[in-house]
Amino acid sequence: MQQLTELEIAVFQLRMGFAPADRCVDWAVERLRLDQEGDDLEIVLLASARGVDEVLPLADVIIERYRGAQRLDQQFLAGKYIVELRAAYLAGRESVQSLDAILTRLYPALDYPDWLVMLSRNCEYATDVADFEQPFEDEFRYIASLWAQAESLAAFESAYSRETSNLHDVMGG
Repeated sequence: MQQLTELEIAVFQLRMGFAPADRCVDWAVERLRLDQEGDDLEIVLLASARGVDEVLPLADVIIERYRGAQRLDQQFLAGKYIVELRAAYLAGRESVQSLDAILTRLYPALDYPDWLVMLSRNCEYATDVADFEQPFEDEFRYIASLWAQAESLAAFESAYSRETSNLHDVMGG
């Protein structure tokens, strides 16, 4: 079901305004190319959909059909997005400023999860204060590495340590 996880991540990012609808369309096109659609009409329609208004309803039907009540948690989807953002940051496609804009929207949308406190704060401060750049880098590496390995929100939460995050604080680290 890894392919469905990719679609759920793409839908999450689309809903948050972080990714284009094309990412969901590309997912469906790839299923068709690999002959994995199993005559699923919604996947065929998604492959030719244009724009968020066409893409989201089709993607929701597909996810509901295959996941049902087992939809992935929004924090899990956000965590996988953090992994993508870290790779983009390391490749120079994201900056502290662009990440700050993303985290500023993500943090409240997820209802302020504990694991995002230090990353969001350090990123915001790093946009103006050089002393926060290294703590931001350290926390970003820490959080992204945990999410890269996590197969669920529960797995992430069992590995996450607030004490480790607190070490990435200019004041307390």
